[in-house]
Amino acid sequence: MLDLSTLISCASVDFIWSSDMDLQLLVFLLKVELLLCMSFSEAVSTSLKPGDAQDFLEKYGYLHEQEHTHSADKVTSAVRQFQWLSHLPITGRLDSTTLLKMASPRCGVKDRGSSKAWARRVNSIFTGQSQQHFRKKRYTRPGGKWYKQHLTYQIVNWPRHLSKGPVRLAVRTAFQLWSNVSGLVFHELSEGPTDIRLAFYEGEHNDGTSNAFDGPGGALAHAFFPCRGEAHFDKAERWTLSGHKGHNLFLVTAHEIGHTLGLEHSPVRHALMSPYYKKLGRSLLLSWDDITAVQQLYGKPSGGAVMQIPSQDLSWAMQDWELSEEPMGDLTQPHYCRNTFDAITMDGNGTVLIFRGGLFWTVTSEGNGSAPLPLKQRWPQLPFAIEAAAFSPLDGKLYFFSGKRIWRYSGTVLDLGFPRKSSECDMPRHPDCAFFYAPLGHMVVFKGSRYFVLNLETLRSEPYYPRGLGDWKECRDGPTAS
Repeated sequence: MLDLSTLISCASVDFIWSSDMDLQLLVFLLKVELLLCMSFSEAVSTSLKPGDAQDFLEKYGYLHEQEHTHSADKVTSAVRQFQWLSHLPITGRLDSTTLLKMASPRCGVKDRGSSKAWARRVNSIFTGQSQQHFRKKRYTRPGGKWYKQHLTYQIVNWPRHLSKGPVRLAVRTAFQLWSNVSGLVFHELSEGPTDIRLAFYEGEHNDGTSNAFDGPGGALAHAFFPCRGEAHFDKAERWTLSGHKGHNLFLVTAHEIGHTLGLEHSPVRHALMSPYYKKLGRSLLLSWDDITAVQQLYGKPSGGAVMQIPSQDLSWAMQDWELSEEPMGDLTQPHYCRNTFDAITMDGNGTVLIFRGGLFWTVTSEGNGSAPLPLKQRWPQLPFAIEAAAFSPLDGKLYFFSGKRIWRYSGTVLDLGFPRKSSECDMPRHPDCAFFYAPLGHMVVFKGSRYFVLNLETLRSEPYYPRGLGDWKECRDGPTAS
């Protein structure tokens, strides 16, 4: 994670950002990106080992934990169920794609029962069963739903790196997401007993060893069905609201709220209740399956009209939330130094460019930092947020990477023929970071546990790449020792 506040230790080494900042320190920030990129890549992109797959299948309810040994047929059946829910080719084999998916960031709630619940939900749509009949059939176990329409919630404690104000707004909007499409109404209480409680913990937190958090990646959060009404979030994660890197707290909160209302995981690819983490995209946040599930439990909104919040509007709103409340205390630290950022590079004039969400900051060679500026104000053809950026002194161009595409700019003018598909340049989708590496004379692009080398003259990958991050081990001592 590109996190200045902890990994560059803006505060812990009594670093004060001032006009006489040494240019070498700015260059150091760029070097640190390599270290952070490799650390982030290894944390989130390693595949599960085949020997650990059975533990995973037990943890998430595909195999019974009480049975110490499982027959080959049971394991194959469990793998097939997992592949079905995860939108993978249903082979029953622990291939590399399946193992990689198992290691991806996800919700810690078990998947057991999700397929049967979804089948009943779809059947009710086509057979026209009444909602009341459906509820009885689906939730025969006690505590499957709340038997009231007005619910209260409380935020017990707070994540690192985010101010309380933006977090409170994000949580309120996450609850509103569900009240806009159902008969539920939510109210926040700052103290006293509440129906739903949200809290941040690390590691074991008295929920049982199977619910212990595992640090960055893996299980991001978990929740309990009614009427326990608790949602727990891994405090070790890098939570963000507007950044492209890290995990969006609003999205994960909205998902976990769904569990506290009684919803199980959905097999629908774009559903909010899908078990695996997804970034905020262009589609509506709630799928037809999410809305159907909550309405079958709690009915439609009182006015009858369903309201959806466009993802793009939320992206801008969350960005405003983070900027609206400046943390009190040491105001010598710029805003981007208090949280994570998405990308960093230095242009031909020695100006450092720092990107997060739809904003960027500039820091001159004299150490003067700018106010946050809209990304599209200088580069209007870019998407809302980018994932990597790099300046090349070889051609004087600025390269941006986001999703499946690459942009190349001459100053603020988009070059002809861009954006290009990453696949046309033999580059990966959703890269972690990129920079121009002078000893090679090429652009180096990192993705997961591998790195790619982009020839800027041919705009194709150099032969014999991608390669593993083991090639860069000797570089780690530089930034760490600094």
